[in-house]
Amino acid sequence: MARQQQKKRPRNTINGWLVLDKPYGLTSNDALSRVKRILSPAKVGHAGTLDPRASGCLPLAFGEATKTVSLMMDGRKIYRFEVTWGLETNTDDTEGEVIATSDVRPAASDIQAVLSEFVGTIMQTPPKFSAIKVDGERAYDLARGGEEVELEARPIDVHRLDLVEASDPEKAVFEAECGKGTYVRSLARDLGRRLGTCGHVTELRRLLVGPFGEEDMVTLEELQESADAHEEGTGVEGLVEEFILPVREALESLVELPVSQDDAGKIRRGMAVLLLGRDAPLQADEVFASYAGVPVAIGAIEKGRFQPTRVFNL
Repeated sequence: MARQQQKKRPRNTINGWLVLDKPYGLTSNDALSRVKRILSPAKVGHAGTLDPRASGCLPLAFGEATKTVSLMMDGRKIYRFEVTWGLETNTDDTEGEVIATSDVRPAASDIQAVLSEFVGTIMQTPPKFSAIKVDGERAYDLARGGEEVELEARPIDVHRLDLVEASDPEKAVFEAECGKGTYVRSLARDLGRRLGTCGHVTELRRLLVGPFGEEDMVTLEELQESADAHEEGTGVEGLVEEFILPVREALESLVELPVSQDDAGKIRRGMAVLLLGRDAPLQADEVFASYAGVPVAIGAIEKGRFQPTRVFNL
């Protein structure tokens, strides 16, 4: 007899964002897998990987929200992190091997005096154990294989770097607001070197990604408890109503272009539309069109015409 095939669990159509408070010790993909088991979404992805030894804001995009992931990746991020002085590791965090030591412990005044050097557009060399590709291979794979990895310094944007606490001479807590491609582990390493000592990250938490902050975060435990409570009632619909944020939440960095119902229909079919009226913009690299407050498409305005590049089916 043919083996009876196990019935597949139906996938749920969900559109929007869930802002997960990723726990320490899980990879971003492991955390995503747990959410998938609870919600069983038809389509989902995450915006910005967090290391297993980091916790905090991990925005998950469902359905049509996946078309806005690039906006999240490009958005500002805020991290709070603890640096322990006296040791430098080959991973710049607690996971690696110690490669340098120092007896120097910087005073709070010494730390404050150098922080401005790490704000603005600065050059930063990423950690050898990072996801950056070298000749098609991830740097961390090469480093774990024993190969010597040399990564080039590259420009990054640090908008703010504050000393939060330095009551313990062995460590200090910082908060950084930064742009895409910034490695907090490298900030810790370079701060230590600049202060004449060594340093590595011992705690790291992401507080914000783009528009999503701590007030939006949901833990895996909260999600599971709510799923259990909704199981015999509203099911996934109740979970969506409770935790899923609208797709347009990710569009706050773009100018909104309200359009008519007729134009919305054309845009959804991939057609360009002429913007009428004396106040209509003539040129814009990236805006989003909406009808009755619902996103219709992301696109560009060229010579007074809106050309969609990503259309939403909402």
